[in-house]
Amino acid sequence: MPDFTIETTYHLPIFRHRTYEADTLDEACRAAIEDDGWDIAEKDVDSSGAIHITGIWDGAHAAYARPPLQIPQQFDEPVQRRARHFEILLGLLKILFDDIRAARPPSLDWLARSAWAIARGEAILAGDPDPEEPVDPPKPSHVLVRLQEDRVRDAITAVLEVAPSFKTVRPEAVTDDEVHAACLSVATTMDFSDVVGSAEFQAALLAIRSAHRRLASD
Repeated sequence: MPDFTIETTYHLPIFRHRTYEADTLDEACRAAIEDDGWDIAEKDVDSSGAIHITGIWDGAHAAYARPPLQIPQQFDEPVQRRARHFEILLGLLKILFDDIRAARPPSLDWLARSAWAIARGEAILAGDPDPEEPVDPPKPSHVLVRLQEDRVRDAITAVLEVAPSFKTVRPEAVTDDEVHAACLSVATTMDFSDVVGSAEFQAALLAIRSAHRRLASD
């Protein structure tokens, strides 16, 4: 049975409490960050990081005596795995944002890469190895309703033209923040379950009728 020399590590937080005199909170924080005096430092054992592997060598007592072996992904430091995955997710988000801004549907390549990124994120949270590619993408979903703030702004003008109880309010008096807050309230409180259920039922009927016509013509 072969031997392996394994180096494991955990990060132990070091903290200090010191008072800083400053004009603003930001200046006080900056002074604390730039303070090199750690003579009053204490160890926070209760908040130590996860144990992770930082080195593997083939053989007994072989640390740094030969080239290290590749560390399996699931044994790397969890916070580092998440940080590296953040860059992947940010890149995918930029691609999606460009497609939305250009009114283009997401590409099949983007969908495939996103499916793998989702599976990898779940593996990181579970402490598992990265998934093999390709990963089956999630089933397509469809947006039934989109609440657009510019359309709400148009509706405000229309409502104020016919609502005498609000005659003291001009359309321009309604701020963008008020429109945004109102849209968030509606989006989070209105129950669309009946509408979605009806749409799913209608889609099921259409799909069944299509299959029925196809089978009848064979």
